[in-house]
Amino acid sequence: MRIATFNVNGINSRLPALLQWLDEKQPDVACLQELKAPHEKFPEAAINAAGYQAIWHGQKSWNGVAILARGEAPHEVGRGLAGDPEDLQSRYIEAAVNGVTIACLYLPNGNPAPGPKFDYKLKWFDRLIARGAELIENGAPVVLAGDFNVMPTDIDVYKPERWVDDALFRPETRAAFHRLMEQGWTDALRTMHPDERIYTFWDYFRNAYGRDAGLRIDHLLLSPALAGKLKASDVDREVRGREKPSDHAPTWIELDL
Repeated sequence: MRIATFNVNGINSRLPALLQWLDEKQPDVACLQELKAPHEKFPEAAINAAGYQAIWHGQKSWNGVAILARGEAPHEVGRGLAGDPEDLQSRYIEAAVNGVTIACLYLPNGNPAPGPKFDYKLKWFDRLIARGAELIENGAPVVLAGDFNVMPTDIDVYKPERWVDDALFRPETRAAFHRLMEQGWTDALRTMHPDERIYTFWDYFRNAYGRDAGLRIDHLLLSPALAGKLKASDVDREVRGREKPSDHAPTWIELDL
């Protein structure tokens, strides 16, 4: 089973690139973030024509998450995280696909930090950690996939010294990620590439992709029930180099189920 995560940075403006990638790689499940489209503007017909069924949580101009499944309908488990009834941002959706719980998330960026946006990021992280604890306690096979907007270690950023005050790399952000990991999650990409500088995001500015000045902020985390079934994980980085690309590249895992 191949499961991928891809921040598309606008699903309608990047639809040709998304459809090309789906046709080439044919992941069984694709978690998408930053749809930047209200619910009614999700391109369901084009996704269906590509062989996928989808659930999504849209939002006008910002955020938005979706789970696509090839040849079957994802069974929605829930959307949004508990803990803040006033939070209306579309950042989390959860589904069951082929016996696996898939959680697709788009964690807040948090910049500028410190400030209200950074406070919201950390509070959202706390809510994710609470949900992660519930999923681990349940014992079911779970994949937490998405754009976490965090570089966990120095090897996950091309020049760590330039990012010390950024919300994606501040100590509080990394500490929250490590609290999540301590529940028993496995970082799939880092497990398969323990010492490699491997990135999932390259800014549009200063020829970042050409210089390989990237960040690893898109993650697939496996619950203990799945950790032993991990067979491969990588980044389809060539997608970032195509015409009118997202600033992220698809990141994927293969599980032997």
